[in-house]
Amino acid sequence: MTTEITLTPAEKLWAIECIKNTFAERLRCMDCKEWEIYPTLHTDDVVSETWGGLPANKQPVSDGVSNRVVGPGPLTAAIKRLLDGHIPITSVHHGHTPQIELTSNTTARGIWAMEDHLWWTNGDHEEHLHGYGHYHEEYRLVGDKWLISYRTLVRLREDKTPDFFNLIGKL
Repeated sequence: MTTEITLTPAEKLWAIECIKNTFAERLRCMDCKEWEIYPTLHTDDVVSETWGGLPANKQPVSDGVSNRVVGPGPLTAAIKRLLDGHIPITSVHHGHTPQIELTSNTTARGIWAMEDHLWWTNGDHEEHLHGYGHYHEEYRLVGDKWLISYRTLVRLREDKTPDFFNLIGKL
């Protein structure tokens, strides 16, 4: 069964622009470590399954499921532990060429090409990861703001130094 979308063309375009803005703000908040804003970009029941690139023993677990974090608080805490832990990681995340589809007047899904680059200092040398892939997300209009309700990350390639993951503890 398909849900009829009754938005005008202008309202559809506005919804898509608002979703793009939420996505961009999330990436900026991660890289700038604005942890007080990060959870406000997600629904109360957000599910994130973006940890599959981590070694299995370092992936977060939620309700017995690996590679999964549920809720904006736990999600923010996991991202913060990764990027802003005992040794901070400098990160740059880019999202490109979004394909966003409204699935109802208040829900949407999108696919974003992504590239991320992360660095940290390991004694006298630098460790890094450069990743490429796609975010697959779902969005929901809550009040007057489009929020992220689901995210997974499909990595197509990672270039990293051999010891990059040594810094990271269990998320």
